[in-house]
Amino acid sequence: MSAALSGAVDLSGLKARAEAASKAKATTTATTAPADGAAPAGEFIIDVTEETFQAEVVERSLQVPVIVDLWADWCGPCKQLSPVLERLANAANGAWILARVDVDANPRIAQLFGVQSIPTVVAIAGGQPVEAFAGAQPEPQIKQWLTALLDALRDRLPGIRAAEQGGGDAEPVPEPEDPRFVAAEEAFETGDFDAAAAAYQKILDEEPANEQAKAALAQVKFLARAETADPSAIARANTSPDDIDAQLQAADVELANQQPEEAFKRLLDVIRRTSGPDRDKVRTHLVELFGLFPAEDPLVAKARRDLASALF
Repeated sequence: MSAALSGAVDLSGLKARAEAASKAKATTTATTAPADGAAPAGEFIIDVTEETFQAEVVERSLQVPVIVDLWADWCGPCKQLSPVLERLANAANGAWILARVDVDANPRIAQLFGVQSIPTVVAIAGGQPVEAFAGAQPEPQIKQWLTALLDALRDRLPGIRAAEQGGGDAEPVPEPEDPRFVAAEEAFETGDFDAAAAAYQKILDEEPANEQAKAALAQVKFLARAETADPSAIARANTSPDDIDAQLQAADVELANQQPEEAFKRLLDVIRRTSGPDRDKVRTHLVELFGLFPAEDPLVAKARRDLASALF
């Protein structure tokens, strides 16, 4: 019933929206009403909006998994699934947190996960989506899914074991951090993208299958390019369709501006009208952009099909 999520979803994109929204709504408070009959928000069940997503979901998921329940008031199956998740969240006593998201009030969160139907449930761990399922499921299957999820994450997220051993009030026991990732993250935080990329690449040289390092390296490479991209690149690219470098830079700017569909279309159009080394250069760049998203993302899936059509 579940599907693993690979690649990297830039959940931090909601952080900027949250900060902007908090300023714009300084005199009001945004609330999300739970579905009819839903348990009240509390220690282990929270109602999340676009403004609170970064703090309540992304940051919490560094300690324990956060299970995001995407629902809407008009959705009948949601009213079957949500109470089951709420009951299980309270029973787990903090080993995982349930975050309820009204997709009508918070459409960007649903868009972020590429949600095509509700209810959809997404598990977030370490700041990234790791598992998901759609539709109302029987309680035994949900329990099995949660057990497998906790088993897979128990050694990575310190709050799981702490909650299971000492209850929800127990202080998480920090695990020793991997010094290789610590060095990479410190370089990233200081803005030294070259050093961060080199550190993540070194991890991959030692462990080619390390998905965390792969995702982080893709993010670092993109952010390094996006930070130095000329905001006028889009206008320049639009007036110089044969300038390959301008097209690549414009696509980066569009993606950084949360316009992935425009970025993909731009590069696909270039691939269709070029050949040889120019086409290979653009194709490689486009595939790198795909790596910033989960493989199941509908925009990426469509763009991959369009790429195959353009190439063959």
